[in-house]
Amino acid sequence: MADEHVENAKDRGTLTKSPFSLQLDLSRFEKATDEEKAQQEVMSESTTFFRDGMRKLMKNPLAVSSIIVLVLIVALSVAGPMVIPYKYSEMISVNGRRDKTAKNLAPFTWSKNELKGMEEGQKYFPHILGTDEQCRDYLVRVLYGTRVSLAVGFFAAILVLIIGMLYGSICGYVGGRVDLIMMRIVDIIYSLPDMLMVILLSVVLKQTLAPVIEGTALAKLGVNMISLFIVFGLLYWVGMARLIRGQILSIKENEYILAARAIGAKPARIIRKHIIPNCLSVIIISTALQIPSAIFTESFLSFVGLGVQSPMPSLGSLANAAREGMQSYPHKLVIPALVICLLVLSFNLLGDGLRDAFDPKLRR
Repeated sequence: MADEHVENAKDRGTLTKSPFSLQLDLSRFEKATDEEKAQQEVMSESTTFFRDGMRKLMKNPLAVSSIIVLVLIVALSVAGPMVIPYKYSEMISVNGRRDKTAKNLAPFTWSKNELKGMEEGQKYFPHILGTDEQCRDYLVRVLYGTRVSLAVGFFAAILVLIIGMLYGSICGYVGGRVDLIMMRIVDIIYSLPDMLMVILLSVVLKQTLAPVIEGTALAKLGVNMISLFIVFGLLYWVGMARLIRGQILSIKENEYILAARAIGAKPARIIRKHIIPNCLSVIIISTALQIPSAIFTESFLSFVGLGVQSPMPSLGSLANAAREGMQSYPHKLVIPALVICLLVLSFNLLGDGLRDAFDPKLRR
């Protein structure tokens, strides 16, 4: 009888739901529209760690501004010498003769001989930043000096990354007595003064490397710059090695590392496939912050005369050469100092933005 009553109620449309029933009333639900379905697909789109970090980085206005400044500086240093018809070591000449009247020109001016030539119908490229005491275009020298500083910064960062990552990975993964011995070596390297090592290497390598690099592309850099690269390779990787070692000591105790060992994975594969990717945030941040440190170190050493060899310019050597005429030609000191400040500040802001975007402890 109860079944017949339910069937009759269904036919009449008067079936009521018990207040204690957990059954859902489907009449209260509506089908999703095509727009809502597309929105759900976008919201559920999978992403990677790197892509998610870059998305957060692009939301940081300081980091984006620093990227724009760095792109502009790199573009000018690369494309500028292609447009300007002067070379960094070329002295201004008119009609095939050195123009002695082009000494220490102010920005956007021409020499007396160039003005005479312009009256005769000749055309000369303007000296946008003037010239130096040896009648060389100053803008080209600043652009080449920026190239040198950026090359030193990136080379040092890559060198520090490779050596520090390999050394720190071995220390952290092997552990035990090997870790103890290797970290004592790191402590010894930490105690070596950078400036003293650069001076000693410059003196020692000057006699041995000078005949070897003569006539090669390295001869333009000079022995001082090569010794600077060697110092970066010997001293500056210890900070990266310590950071990666500390990360690996905590990561290698996780269950997925034990599972990889249980299935017979070799240590090199475990480090490459499981440990290093989980240290990616620390690696990216440390590498980004190493570049401004190397640029500042190179500029300082060039300022004191231990950088690139003349006539190759550097931002530090240009600032050093501008000290003598600081009162008469202050722009020659301000311009390279401003470029150094922009490079160091931009890389530091970019490093802070990368830390906020990729560090799991700081991500919101």
